[in-house]
Amino acid sequence: MPDLFALHAQDILEKEQPLAARMRPRTLDEFVGQDHIVGPGRLLRRAIQADQLSSLIFYGPPGTGKTTLARIIANTTRAHFIAINAVLAGVKDIRAAIATAQERRGMYGQKTILFVDEVHRFNKAQQDALLPHVENGTVILIGATTENPYFEVNKALVSRSRIFQLKPLTPDDLRKIAHMALTDPERGYGRLNVRIDDDALEHLINVANGDARALLNALELAVETTPPDAQGVIHIDLAVAEESIQRRAVLYDKEGDVHFDTISAFIKSLRGSDPDAALYWMAKMVYAGEDPRFIFRRMLIFAAEDVGLADPNAIQVVEACARAFDYVGMPEGRFHLAQAALYLATAPKSNSAFAFFDALRTVEEEPEGEVPSHLRDASRDKEGFGHGQGYLYPHAYRDHWVAQQYLPDSLQGKIFYQPSDQGYEARIAEQVARHREAQLAAMLEEDAGAPPEILTFSGDLVDRAADRWLQRTISDLGGQLGDLRDAMMEKARIQRHHVVLDLRAGSGLLAWEALRRAPEGGVYALAWTEKDARALEQMAAALPEPRRPVILHGDLAQLPHLLARARPDPQSGAPLRFDRILGRNALGPRPDKPALIPLLADLLRADGLILLAETIPRHAQRLYALLDLTRLDHALARKLIDAEEAIYADPNDPLVNWDAEALARLFRDAGFVVEVEEAVRESQVRVTPALLDRWFAAEGRGRPSYRQRLVRTLSQEELKQIETLFRQQLGNKIVDWKTQTLLLVAKPTHPTVP
Repeated sequence: MPDLFALHAQDILEKEQPLAARMRPRTLDEFVGQDHIVGPGRLLRRAIQADQLSSLIFYGPPGTGKTTLARIIANTTRAHFIAINAVLAGVKDIRAAIATAQERRGMYGQKTILFVDEVHRFNKAQQDALLPHVENGTVILIGATTENPYFEVNKALVSRSRIFQLKPLTPDDLRKIAHMALTDPERGYGRLNVRIDDDALEHLINVANGDARALLNALELAVETTPPDAQGVIHIDLAVAEESIQRRAVLYDKEGDVHFDTISAFIKSLRGSDPDAALYWMAKMVYAGEDPRFIFRRMLIFAAEDVGLADPNAIQVVEACARAFDYVGMPEGRFHLAQAALYLATAPKSNSAFAFFDALRTVEEEPEGEVPSHLRDASRDKEGFGHGQGYLYPHAYRDHWVAQQYLPDSLQGKIFYQPSDQGYEARIAEQVARHREAQLAAMLEEDAGAPPEILTFSGDLVDRAADRWLQRTISDLGGQLGDLRDAMMEKARIQRHHVVLDLRAGSGLLAWEALRRAPEGGVYALAWTEKDARALEQMAAALPEPRRPVILHGDLAQLPHLLARARPDPQSGAPLRFDRILGRNALGPRPDKPALIPLLADLLRADGLILLAETIPRHAQRLYALLDLTRLDHALARKLIDAEEAIYADPNDPLVNWDAEALARLFRDAGFVVEVEEAVRESQVRVTPALLDRWFAAEGRGRPSYRQRLVRTLSQEELKQIETLFRQQLGNKIVDWKTQTLLLVAKPTHPTVP
């Protein structure tokens, strides 16, 4: 008898269950939707029908059939079926289920399927208690979860299970489920006379948002609360449907997978400059109850990470909106959420702030670089160690900038920050690039500084590099090179479509500026050394390939061959001609100037221009002029002056045997109209001990030292007196230094090419 009472109670319970529970499918034929996993011929369907299941995890939104599939398996399998809910069950329940499974297996040889609903709710201890029994086959696990199992479930359990992802049901699926509920006489409302208007049903389907349970609950409420009319018809119109389900079911768990997916979609929509998508995803979060302050925090991060200096106002706008929200609150605060999101979505984008992480990686991976002496704090040990000496105060210079070493010696030329071409950052990008190029040119400068470098190449290379940098910082060489570049570009009048050749690219001072001015043309840059070529190629790598200059490596006399080899269409019969040929200290030091000028003429278009900026060594600063010669015997002073002047009067030295007029004459003889401007550049040089050592070195590298020049006419004793005077009067002294330069513009008098 107790069994009869139990069966009667079970029958009553089933009849009183909610419609969604009563209509739960009992077989695969009744199951609606998810054809991608349980459709005819699919693996899961075959496994269920053959009762050959391995461990499974069903992952998907609520109301898509996860628990239903587990119940169908329970109805069809010969295995013992145990169901627990991870929210309610503890380790004790798991152990009890395992004990039952072991008993069934030992006594009857029967497998056990353990269904765990909301399996992601299991803590680590519970999952660890289950794992060994899944591994040894004591139980076959079927888990159901609304969260991504790859994130929320023990990796060992996931690796031993097959994952099936269920999708929200389609409107057709929901329509079919509603029809089944309205026509089923046993579990649904088939015995009642229910008539539902099409628009009412569509409203229920639309607001249910792919959730069968939400649809059936709303349908149940509509039927159960609507009295029949005189004819016994329960009429469900749109008004009743709207009362039954007023709020769309939105899957959103602040701790779960959908939360992270939605905020990810929001951020990516902002990054993609799609204001419509950004508003949609933000609306979904607000609708689901997300904390608006969380959304503001993410937008503040975005303003720096993805907008940055392309629009420096972005972070201020978002911060102002966040503060306004704190004052106003909801619901009006939604205006401030919308304003911040729309501003970010429509703002120009730049992720150049990631440069910090490149710098951080350099700090982590490379040897620590020391702070350059002139950047160190001078307040404590200026007298003892000279810290801070040589620092140049940028505000004391034009445009409040001066070329100066700021990175450690080992990182000179390293670039972290790459400005974008968007918004405000596009305006500062050119300024940053121009300063970098002038500073890099100053750093690499070999022959635009002082005659000491023309007279000698002796001395320790490391000391020379450090000494050259000191001279550059004192003389503002970077600023002067920038001025020279600007003067050349003003005369060049480069147009957007021009093809430009830089005869001695070096650091790229002229080439990069030409590239900016001729975005629709092209730039060819000749590097005389392999080191310069590599540096240019590394800098060019940051540009899109079509925008990169063509880097040539070789001697000026090899130009026709280098250009022919570099052409993408070497079989083309049309020769390459340039609209502008530029050069800085490209011809002056060459002994083959008469042969090179016709070569350049052959490379120039008929309406082209050649522009050269050349330092004139013949008119370089005389060292004797830096001394107070009254300290020497008059005859020895005269001998010193004559000996040094002889250096610059040597007709056989191609470095000094020419001047502005001589170079202009060579161009005129080659058929050019020539304009020449000469200017004297005044700067300052510190006469360091290292510099004095190079001047008076017994042997020079490549070229004779100053001492070797003087020894031709002076005795050793006279040289000793002169060197002593130099060291006494000039040692560590900053002196005024004059350098003469010419700017030459040449254009063909007669067309040489068609």
